[in-house]
Amino acid sequence: MQKMLCRSFLLSVLFYLLLFCCSTNAEGDSSIPLINPDELSYRQIQFVLPQAKRIVLDNGIILYIFEDHELPLVNISAVIRTGSNYDPAGKEGLAELMGTLLRTGGTQSISADAIDESLDFFAGSLSVSMSRDSGSLSLSVLKDNVDEGLHIFSQIMTNPAFEESKIAVAKKLKIEELRRIADDPQKLAFRELKRLLYGDNPAGRLPSSTSVHNVHRDDLTRFYTQFFYPKNIMIAVSGDISSEQAIMKIKKYFGSWNKSIQHFTQPPIPAKQKGHIYFLSKDIPQSVIITAQLAPGKKNHDTYAFELLDFILGSGGFKSRIFQQIRNNLGLAYSTGSFYTKLSGYGVFGAYAMTKSETTANVLSHIRTLIRDVQTSVIDKKELESAIKSIHNNFIFSFHSAEQIALQQLVMEYDDLPGDYLAQYRDRIAKVRTEDLMRVANTYLSLDDAVILVVGNETAYNQLVFSFKNVSRIEGSL
Repeated sequence: MQKMLCRSFLLSVLFYLLLFCCSTNAEGDSSIPLINPDELSYRQIQFVLPQAKRIVLDNGIILYIFEDHELPLVNISAVIRTGSNYDPAGKEGLAELMGTLLRTGGTQSISADAIDESLDFFAGSLSVSMSRDSGSLSLSVLKDNVDEGLHIFSQIMTNPAFEESKIAVAKKLKIEELRRIADDPQKLAFRELKRLLYGDNPAGRLPSSTSVHNVHRDDLTRFYTQFFYPKNIMIAVSGDISSEQAIMKIKKYFGSWNKSIQHFTQPPIPAKQKGHIYFLSKDIPQSVIITAQLAPGKKNHDTYAFELLDFILGSGGFKSRIFQQIRNNLGLAYSTGSFYTKLSGYGVFGAYAMTKSETTANVLSHIRTLIRDVQTSVIDKKELESAIKSIHNNFIFSFHSAEQIALQQLVMEYDDLPGDYLAQYRDRIAKVRTEDLMRVANTYLSLDDAVILVVGNETAYNQLVFSFKNVSRIEGSL
């Protein structure tokens, strides 16, 4: 009780001292002006991009190394040119299952359970993932356990076993995951949008319960053989390890891995779809609205202006136009904004909103109007400068760890981008002008090309039919 009274007394004293100081500053020293934080000026930060060391092993593996001896940790990442875009028709989900089973399916020399026990014993972290156009494996270990970790890591990559019992478990888990998507309107909407946006392109073929059921061990081994060979793999090593040690250890565990090149054709770039409004019925009290269309990819010089345009329109948070108008000014959505995904050969731009059923058509109309405005009205110079400043800052903070430094430079080569891409990125963003924003808006943001999906109830559907043309019902593809 006495301690509580003393604490209360001290807090009261601090409060009155703070009040006294504030009042003295406001009344006794009126010469100190209050400055808007947005108007503060700072000395320009000089950012020099750190460079990772690059070598090529005799068997073709490309290796990036970046030393960082601050902590006794070593991170190793491998990127493989593969992904769900290469799933055979009727077996969609194969790449993802293979990624899961590389991690959980054991190797020819180490069982799946033994791998888990070993990683737990020396506190190692190992993960495998598959995206649309790449596969990746990541290992994080203490420097004293690099050999133990690399032994497991290399065996997973070079000698996977795909244990039958683990295959059955992985398939059941994937089918259950698909079943649960229907319970999440947002996941359901973004999934079905891919199918509509990409059409017959491999990127539009999505896993279903049937396609996952069709995957067998022979499919996994065939897919693995097609893509896992040294010249199709890049590895990044970072952390508390010297370049000489990193080269020696990667050679020790991967140097004798020699497999012939398996030729495969990269999937084509998706074709532009005809704009349309699709409706997926779900008995929920709010609607999920997403618009999407193709945009410039990483290799296209327009990507710099388009990234700024997206930031101003909706991905820039509280200051973005879509957020300000639809959520702050009108209060029509609890979540809204835009996104711009940059891939190697193309990009995707989209806008989204979650709103109550009764305002579905109204919100979609506002999104379309805001997109049309950037095509017809010049964006304010201050708005552009603010976006440039934010993107510059975000870029710098994307290199806060040695792992990111090495991996980002690896990914630039993986995407076949120029060697100076990262070094020139901030300068190219800074050179964008307001007229560039209007040009890319008119080049890429045609409302006639926008694929629009709304997930909602019958109230939302009736509004859409009343307010817009070309509205079609669809069924889910789970």
